[in-house]
Order: sequence, then structure tokens, then C-alpha cells
Amino acid sequence: MKKLSEDVWVAGQILPGDVAAVAAAGVRTIVNNRPDHEEPGQPLGADIEAATTAVGLGYRHIPVAGGFSPAQVEAMAEALEAGPVLAFCKSGTRSTYLWALSESGRGVPSAELLEAAAGAGYDLRPILPYLGGG
Repeated sequence: MKKLSEDVWVAGQILPGDVAAVAAAGVRTIVNNRPDHEEPGQPLGADIEAATTAVGLGYRHIPVAGGFSPAQVEAMAEALEAGPVLAFCKSGTRSTYLWALSESGRGVPSAELLEAAAGAGYDLRPILPYLGGG
């Protein structure tokens, strides 16, 4: 898990067996940004959801493939309100981009988002034109 803000972490693919440790770290909601069957051997979202439910965590599935829609950005903004949140995808990049787009929509300056993402090892420059000013 890599920290983006006080209540948001991102990660690459997690497994159902990882959920208890995620909960122990203080996360209250897991956001899955991977479509099912994106690659062979990937756990299904339903299996991760079942593991989150078993330990009392919230779960949101906001699959992203081929770009970000306004509906996905809004869904992520709503999910972040249920924090602390761990968002995951294959590498954490899509989750980081979606976090940045939703936070930009809330008025967080792009410079602040770039710095937070870079601190976690992610580069927001490819989506910089879509982030608000600042």
C-alpha cells in the first residue's frame, strides 16, 4: 500500500487473503478499479468483495479500461468519502489517476496532487491536462 493522502492508499492487485491485513492497517473501504478477467489468474471482484464483507469493510467496484469517464470520477469521489480507502488496480496507476481526477474536481491544486502521487511513486503528468489548475 502506498499513501496518497491522509485517508487514501493505492496498491497493485490484492488478493482475498490480503483483506484482513488491509483492515488491520485502518482501511474501511476497498475500491477495485480492475475489470474482471483483465488477465488470466486475476481474482474476481466478487471474491474480493466477499473477503471485505467478511471483515466488515466496505467495497466498491469501479472498473476502468481505456480511459476515465465522468461517472467513474464521480463514483471514485463518492467512494473516497467512505474513507479511509485503499484503491487498487493492476499496478496502482489507474487508481492513482482516478484519485487525482476526483480530487481535482474537488478543487485540490494540481501541484499538490502531482507531489502526493510522486511521493507514492506515480507520475500524473500523462493526465495533467485533465487536472485543474493550481
